[in-house]
Amino acid sequence: LRKKLPQANTTVANSTSQGTSRAKNAEGVASRISAPSAPPDSSRATSGPNVTSDAEVDAAHEASVDATLPALVDACVARFGRLDVLVNNAAIFAENPFDGDDYARWREGWSRTFAVNVFGAADLTWLALRVMRAQAPQGVAGVRGRIVNVASRAAHRGELTFADYGASKAALVNLTKSLARSCAREGIVAFAVAPGFIQTEMDASELAARRGEIEGEIPGRRVGAPEEVASIVAFLASGAADYATGTTIDVNGASHVR
Repeated sequence: LRKKLPQANTTVANSTSQGTSRAKNAEGVASRISAPSAPPDSSRATSGPNVTSDAEVDAAHEASVDATLPALVDACVARFGRLDVLVNNAAIFAENPFDGDDYARWREGWSRTFAVNVFGAADLTWLALRVMRAQAPQGVAGVRGRIVNVASRAAHRGELTFADYGASKAALVNLTKSLARSCAREGIVAFAVAPGFIQTEMDASELAARRGEIEGEIPGRRVGAPEEVASIVAFLASGAADYATGTTIDVNGASHVR
């Protein structure tokens, strides 16, 4: 993505895959700030001889993220003077079937998934909008900022055992539409990208367990490469697609065609 961004853009991207968020410019200069997006594994969190409860872990994580996100935006502006593009890419998913027998686990799955996939994106977007509105517009269209939300095929297709994940991505698509309609007059545009299976760390375990089944659902019989998603995100960030604000672009190898 860094190689493909236009020279004028300063971008903030959040991601769970590397556990960090980066403010970047097109020359490859990056300022990095820790931005944990997913709650830590509570089974390994301890305090002396006592194991810390899930509630305590979640509360500590929420406080950490609340403090980190404003600092991330501030770091970008302090270093580059403006914030042109926000890419919301952080996400988690875990098995959480309808026929499970643990009500507490069911509720915890929905809570954690929405905390990362929806609320994290919404919070960072809210902070970024304050900066974008205040900065000078650029280009013929007078755009002040662009937001790209990485959703999922699951937002449109639904999931058999990851309903919370699918619902969270559907919410992210709707957030994109609301941003596009609400913020256009302020010179801010928004897009969503909805990938299917991509060869990433997040999908690695699923691909290792059932690659044949997954590829069998894709007409081209292969999963996508990260570069195939990054190139579309870079295109949306470039300013070449601003009049398509509110659009969701599917990147799933025709495994789900709308």
